[in-house]
Amino acid sequence: MRIAKMICAPGRTGFFFDDQLAIKRGAEPDGAAYRGEPLLPGFTSVRQAGEAISVLLVMEDGRIAHGDCAAVQYSGAGGRDPVFLANEFIPIVEQVVGPRLVGRELNGFRGLAEELDRLVDPASGKPLHTAIRYGVTQAVLDAAAQAANRLMVDLVAAEYGTEPVSEPIPIFSQSGDDRYANADKMILKGADVLPHGLINNVPAKLGRRGELLLEYVGWLRERIERLKPRPDYRPVLHLDVYGTIGLAFENDQGRILDYLARLAAAAAPLSLRIEGPVDMGGRQAQAEALAGLRQALDSRGIPVAIVADEWCNTLEDIQLFADARAGHMIQIKTPDLGGINNCIEAVLYCKSQAIGAYLGGTCNETDRSAQICVHLALATGPDQILAKPGMGVDEGYMIVYNEMRRVLALREALR
Repeated sequence: MRIAKMICAPGRTGFFFDDQLAIKRGAEPDGAAYRGEPLLPGFTSVRQAGEAISVLLVMEDGRIAHGDCAAVQYSGAGGRDPVFLANEFIPIVEQVVGPRLVGRELNGFRGLAEELDRLVDPASGKPLHTAIRYGVTQAVLDAAAQAANRLMVDLVAAEYGTEPVSEPIPIFSQSGDDRYANADKMILKGADVLPHGLINNVPAKLGRRGELLLEYVGWLRERIERLKPRPDYRPVLHLDVYGTIGLAFENDQGRILDYLARLAAAAAPLSLRIEGPVDMGGRQAQAEALAGLRQALDSRGIPVAIVADEWCNTLEDIQLFADARAGHMIQIKTPDLGGINNCIEAVLYCKSQAIGAYLGGTCNETDRSAQICVHLALATGPDQILAKPGMGVDEGYMIVYNEMRRVLALREALR
């Protein structure tokens, strides 16, 4: 089966691009927007509409496969590629990727994905934007699976030598700034892991001594007990703090540990994960800081799991963090890795190193990228998967939950 044509269509994502640096430095919320000037290159405002590119592959028998190019909410921060604008990048997809795909025989996924992931932009000599590599490899997986008359999960499992999981993978739902009402939605729906929280500002969200987050964790524990949809419901609390704990406590490990112990006590008996407790401004420093925090937490018996995110963007980064034991779990932020072949490799590497694998991503993706990530997860078995896109809870949770249940039902019925 050959690819007869490639078509690109501009699209919207499930959220926005946000200038994380400007927000950290005090850009003030103004309804759904922010007041203030953008600080990161490529931004025209602190918050701007998220954009995507749908890559559609028309096969010679008329079937159509597609994937979506998308980038993370905090593009340009933490060592990531810049803001991804559809009209700017569609010509690059058409001129650089198109000639590699049109006319190609579909004999599988892995080899072609790795080839596409290595493509460079001839104008800059650098690798193509991670969003492009992310979307075109999604489309190739869909096309190769259709050509082989297989589910995407089964093609990935066959090519990477895995056994697909037969039970649902825990879904992590994210609240955005509406962290109270959206937490209620998560609890009522029985989300496995919640609420993310978006704790990205010290005075407004964490508290200068951490008091606001401490209060919120206590509220979550009480709210879960009050609204739980079944008697045995005990979700994991997972809060992303974007380095604000380090900022509040001047990156002093002892003070950070004492504060994490207080958070764990407030969460008990629920398990607690803290993503990005510090942001050290670079990969090596970040890995060393998280490795030290993990070791100290374990040594003191403080029941908090640290999740790595910032400065851990590529497959190479993830391997470095896993080898360094830099945290208890690593977020595999799917659009940051480029080709989805790297996402697969990242999950498998974390599992081989006995470190938690979180197949994450961003609220700023699309329904299509979320669906394809479900197939990757079922083929590789990470510890949790992100409900995406968006920050409204209902939509992202529905997309991931329903795709997972459909695929599990199909595999059970067809085997």
